[in-house]
Amino acid sequence: MTNQRNLVRTLGLGYVIIFVVANIIGSGVYKKIAPMAAELHSSVWILMAWIVAGIITIFGALSNAEVAGLLADTGGDYVYFKKIYNRFFSFLYGWSLFAVIQTATISSLAYVFAQSLNSIVPIPEVFPTLQTFTIGGVFFPFQDFGVKLTAIILILLLTFLNISGLKSGARTSKIILLLVFAGLFVIVVFGLGHVDTKPANFLNISDLTGGTVTISSFFTAMLAAFWAYQGWVSVGFIGGEIKNPNKIIPKGIVMGVFVVIFVYLLVNVTYLSLLSIPQLEQIYASGNQIAAVEAVRSFWGTGGVMFISLLILLTTLGCTNASILTGARPYYAMARDRLFFPGVGQLNKASVPGNSLLWQGIWASVLVLSGTFDQLTDMIIYAVFIFYGATSLGVFILRRRMPEAPRPYKVWGYPVVPAIFIIFCMFLFFNTIITRPREAAIGTILILAGIPVYLLLQRKYSKKSGEE
Repeated sequence: MTNQRNLVRTLGLGYVIIFVVANIIGSGVYKKIAPMAAELHSSVWILMAWIVAGIITIFGALSNAEVAGLLADTGGDYVYFKKIYNRFFSFLYGWSLFAVIQTATISSLAYVFAQSLNSIVPIPEVFPTLQTFTIGGVFFPFQDFGVKLTAIILILLLTFLNISGLKSGARTSKIILLLVFAGLFVIVVFGLGHVDTKPANFLNISDLTGGTVTISSFFTAMLAAFWAYQGWVSVGFIGGEIKNPNKIIPKGIVMGVFVVIFVYLLVNVTYLSLLSIPQLEQIYASGNQIAAVEAVRSFWGTGGVMFISLLILLTTLGCTNASILTGARPYYAMARDRLFFPGVGQLNKASVPGNSLLWQGIWASVLVLSGTFDQLTDMIIYAVFIFYGATSLGVFILRRRMPEAPRPYKVWGYPVVPAIFIIFCMFLFFNTIITRPREAAIGTILILAGIPVYLLLQRKYSKKSGEE
């Protein structure tokens, strides 16, 4: 088996920032303002949800950056958890990445890509007679199967691109991200320049005290915002391919997240200045409209719809590619530790974990068939914040256990910042169980399904060791 040291350290700070931003900016910047409007019914509360979610994300990123600076290696949080807690917990995290967090992220992004392509070039229906086929009344695998099949083809094509080598995937992400920034800049400039009269109650500060927003509805709305911010932690997965990762990863995470927060606030102010809250609520209720498309349609008409549809295609393509590239590394690291299937721990001729990429692509394709975009994203956020909280708790544990260890970066505002983030993760976890019980239940089942797999692997490898 090829030794792990054959992973090549070729990526510098610029590429780390690109991967942080590319892993975050996907479909959320275009779609998620609509479900937030349906939950909060106020533009100022929507913007507040984006701001609070951004601050909480920064708190999590700062906490993660300290741990990454101390323990950076291929596999990211999987490696951190193994050193902070134990092999079982780190396995459960890696399994959760494979079962739901990373693969469902890839599925959701590819699904939005296919939806956007369908709005430009109608995708023919496939197996229309099976549209109503259901599994347990929850999953409709053949509903919009033409769109889903397109998403699966995209996942497999990008998977094979990344199997061909690290640099090919990295350059693709860089080029796409530059084009995406240019497109978002055009929307902001022309959108804000077009506004003559703003919608009623646009950013009305009095809504903050006189509205009907509850803590629970605010947290539920932030599920949407957190999906849009999701992905910054993924850069840690490629720690074994980054030059001087202990210093560069913390810098890249913090700088990348700040860039994204600024972009999101600017873009969402543009949407809110073009579309009223009732319009956004109607977009959400329709189930097949995208807020960004309707915002651009309002000032550019049919030509604007084509522009924004192409931009969404480009953005989701870039984010899907970045998610595929980074996501496969933890499974590779797990297999090297005898905590995943043996073949996944091998490098191919291009010095990338080809088998890991392939299995990730196959399972992500299966998840495309499982549900709608919003179902998948709520399930991801519920699952991922369990482990985000565990990483931040690791800051306290490592400060106590390894007080003299060199730390290239120490979290600003310790102990308040990581403590606030941990408390927030707990609130979001329980609120999702209450407000999104189906998604929470599916996420929990997929996570806990790792327990028998862990026991099976332990039995298999202990038996093999005994025979040897």
